[in-house]
Amino acid sequence: MIIVTGAAGFIGSCMISYLQSEQISDIIAIDDFDQEYKEANYIHKEGILKVDRKEAFKFIETNANELDTIIHLGARTDTVDPDPQIFLELNIDYSKQIWELCAKHQIQLIYASSAATYGDGAFGFSDQMEDISVLKPLNEYGRSKQIFDEWLLEQDEAPTNWIGLKFFNVYGPNEYHKARMASVIFHAYNQIKETGKMKLFRSHRADFENGMQLRDFIYVKDVCSTIVSLMQNPIKSGIYNLGTGKARSFLDLVTATFDAMDITPNIEYIDIPKDIRDNYQYFTEANMVKLSDEMGEIEFSSLEDGVTDYVKNYLISHKYL
Repeated sequence: MIIVTGAAGFIGSCMISYLQSEQISDIIAIDDFDQEYKEANYIHKEGILKVDRKEAFKFIETNANELDTIIHLGARTDTVDPDPQIFLELNIDYSKQIWELCAKHQIQLIYASSAATYGDGAFGFSDQMEDISVLKPLNEYGRSKQIFDEWLLEQDEAPTNWIGLKFFNVYGPNEYHKARMASVIFHAYNQIKETGKMKLFRSHRADFENGMQLRDFIYVKDVCSTIVSLMQNPIKSGIYNLGTGKARSFLDLVTATFDAMDITPNIEYIDIPKDIRDNYQYFTEANMVKLSDEMGEIEFSSLEDGVTDYVKNYLISHKYL
């Protein structure tokens, strides 16, 4: 039996679809299923048992002997929400209870950390656990993930095997509900569809040209396949980066989106809003050495292939995974 938390959300709903595509059944979906705007992410999925988020701990206690793995993807992910209380409740305290139950019953745990813990990247993007305490996240979301990562490293009791994954910039199907927090590809597609052009942030640093701000974009299908591999072939417990290991520019991303839509690129540059300019990241790139040493070389979709699949097979037809 496998539990997926955050099952109605972007990555969680894709995770369930991927598990089913791999003929993995007996899946328990945990989330707040009263949020109707997420319903399309899971309404078409058959053969799963839905459990309300508030009933999750009771369910785990009752069914612990049958549980093999908990894939903990549920979290508050709004990076501009300034309220620390919601992050304390959903990202820190909830995750601590999941950890403690997995430790108590020796259940394998794979959970989502975040590259947001790296802040502005001043301390690099190394996932060596002895370096974690120096990191300075830029927002409450990143801080909540950092607090949980640091907390679990201090625990004497641990699950039989546990893996924390620092997701970099994940994009792909089932993010229709995320509004402003959806990926740049999602916003690019819709903006191009509506206006025939795309607005990108102008660079406010002399060492970066306009549109050449860099991110490590990873396709959600690659995230899901990596998680399944880790579930089926456990590696040394620890916290690992999960990105492609290759930063690409926003110009590359938008150009790939135009190409997937068969439209000639038309790009306009605008100033970064002053309220986010000081915290704007110009570069992120996952150091993937640690995970590759454990799993072997990992094949990820190129940005062009991932964007093309996402646009042509999902966005154009408003299809769900």
